[in-house]
Amino acid sequence: MMNGYGMGLGMGFGWLWMIVILVLVGLAIAALVKYLRK
Repeated sequence: MMNGYGMGLGMGFGWLWMIVILVLVGLAIAALVKYLRK
């Protein structure tokens, strides 16, 4: 967690970054599964 302005930006960008990170992780897992199933 960020300190200082973490609460200010956290409320606005926290959920956005969470979604972006989840999407990237999901794509990475999908690519890994495709690579392992080759």
